[in-house]
Order: sequence, then C-alpha cells, then structure tokens
Amino acid sequence: MNISLFPKKDSAVSIWSGGLTYEYIIYPETANYADRDFIFRISSATIEQEPSEFTKFKGYHRYLVMLDSSLHVEVNKEKKLYEKYQIMEFNSDDEVTSYTKGIDFNWMISEKASHHKLEITNSDQNCNAQIIFLFSLHATVIKINEKPYDLNPYDLLVIENQKRENIILSFSNECLFGILDF
Repeated sequence: MNISLFPKKDSAVSIWSGGLTYEYIIYPETANYADRDFIFRISSATIEQEPSEFTKFKGYHRYLVMLDSSLHVEVNKEKKLYEKYQIMEFNSDDEVTSYTKGIDFNWMISEKASHHKLEITNSDQNCNAQIIFLFSLHATVIKINEKPYDLNPYDLLVIENQKRENIILSFSNECLFGILDF
C-alpha cells in the first residue's frame, strides 16, 4: 500500500479557456494530459468566465463538484443546476457549458476503468479498492488503519492499494471519497 499526500499549495497550475487548473495527480505518473493516455486525473479549477465551455475528452468519464457555489450548466443543451458539494457525473465527450463562476473539484477516469464511485462522507469506510482518494473540504484528520493524516482544505490524499488490502478509514470532517478499480 502506498499513501501520498498532495497539498493544494504544491499542485501544478495551468491555464484552460475558462480559468486556471490545479493538477493534483495524473495516473500513472508516466501519463501525459495532452496525450489523453491517463487512467485518471484529479484537479481543481477556477471557472472565471461566463459562459465557459468544458474541455471534451473522448473516452473519459467525469465527476465535478463545485466547492464554493452552485453550478448552472447546460449538458447537451439541457439546463441543470447542481448545489454546492452536489456531485455532477457526466461523459467527458458531452457538450457542457457553465454559466457559473467559482472553484470546482474534477475527477476524470478512463472508460477502461471497471469500477469507480465518488461520494461526500464523514462516515467510517471499510474498503479494498485499488485506488482510494480523499479530498478534504475543510481541515480534516483522516485515519488510515488508525494512523492519522492532517489535511488542510482542498488537500488530496491518495492510497494505491494494488494488493487490495482491507483498509479502514475514518474522518474528522466531510471529505470527497473516491474509489477506483481497473
């Protein structure tokens, strides 16, 4: 089992057409965002223009969560509203236009991945997924098999669990909790 902490302050910053993107992790490490050869990527972005078009990624599934406001979007010409912390799930090839400014959490997963799930929780978890991640919404202490890790708001903790060991997680505060098997 490999545990990695990715503080927001250390994330790589790049520009997209609607604002800035803070990349926490691209997996595997040898993958390249521009080549679209990653299994998953976790980032946070600022949406600074209204309207703004989300970048399309053929062959990827996405989860998006607004961290500071609600989200008014059109997905394939259908208007939708997502409240703060409500999970938006969509095909990355969809036409998505945002009519909201704010900060989001973004998880992109290759369609080659067999199973993935994202939820917001502060309940104890018992899981054995290959990849487990926790994204702190507030200052949080996360215990992994009783060992504590302190996270600041918008920090990311990733557990690579290739042997699929049983892992017990507990949180002092709400987090985005994601699992992935491939």
